[in-house]
Amino acid sequence: MVIERKIMSDNIVQLTDDNFETEVIKSSAPVLVDFWAVWCGPCKMIAPELEKLAGEKSSDVLKIGKLNVDESRDTAIKYGISSIPTLLLFKDGEVAKKLVGAMGKDRILDEIGEFI
Repeated sequence: MVIERKIMSDNIVQLTDDNFETEVIKSSAPVLVDFWAVWCGPCKMIAPELEKLAGEKSSDVLKIGKLNVDESRDTAIKYGISSIPTLLLFKDGEVAKKLVGAMGKDRILDEIGEFI
């Protein structure tokens, strides 16, 4: 099976159950994963903040991906996602930090700064 790598914007990768291991777990750079859904208001609020962050950080310093929980339920369940938006920072294939709720780019950077 060919795993398709979709880019949601210039700097954000669309994650799925199929490409999660390749794009996140096996990534050499830390990966910030936004667990979101189309119908989620706070998810829409955080999206532009993640765009700004993705534009500021090169993908070898921090890769940013979005995983739609309605389309990729297995991964969301595996990581115990019960509220969205939830941001998980993966480093060396492991969850290093968990953030829940909408927040600005500066707060996100404050929370994950020690890992990138």
